[in-house]
Amino acid sequence: MDLSESTVRDRARAYAETEPLYDVERQHVETVPKTFAGDEYGRRDAQWIVRWYFRRYLGEYPDRERREREEAFRDNEFDDVIDAIDDAVDAVGVKEDGSPDVAAALDALTALVGVDVAVASGFLQFLAPSRFVAIDRRTWAVLVAAGELDNDYPDPPSIADYRRFDEACRAVMDRTDVDAWTLYRALWRSFDELSGESS
Repeated sequence: MDLSESTVRDRARAYAETEPLYDVERQHVETVPKTFAGDEYGRRDAQWIVRWYFRRYLGEYPDRERREREEAFRDNEFDDVIDAIDDAVDAVGVKEDGSPDVAAALDALTALVGVDVAVASGFLQFLAPSRFVAIDRRTWAVLVAAGELDNDYPDPPSIADYRRFDEACRAVMDRTDVDAWTLYRALWRSFDELSGESS
């Protein structure tokens, strides 16, 4: 699997042209960081990310499990959701060296019912779209095929697994000079080639 700069940019462009959720995702990439950094958001803003994490599979994700996770998230007290998001926002850039405290952000988010490390990484992707990529089977498999990771997708992933995934993503971003939102689109699109669906 080739993850050169030209390939990453081409696949990210193909994602924008073909993925049915791209327009709404792009709008959320532009608005969520500011929305969650302020105090003017509602329960639906947070629920959108949980829904997105599962529904972007367009029916490939088991429907019963998706519904259970979405319903579990709705059971959280909204004050707890606000506290978790506030803590995650703070952790995304508070260390002395200027780097995000990934473990603290994931810890805060996974304290919520219905949020595991994978879903929490979806929150990170929208809280800081230039920096974080959501972890899932597809993006992980492409990084394995490209030689950036060397083992099967951990199900479910731990915080340590996400940190390894994040390091692999950052290595590709540094090498190809793209941001995380571009890399996410390229990885998601590359899975189709990997699985033989399309190129």
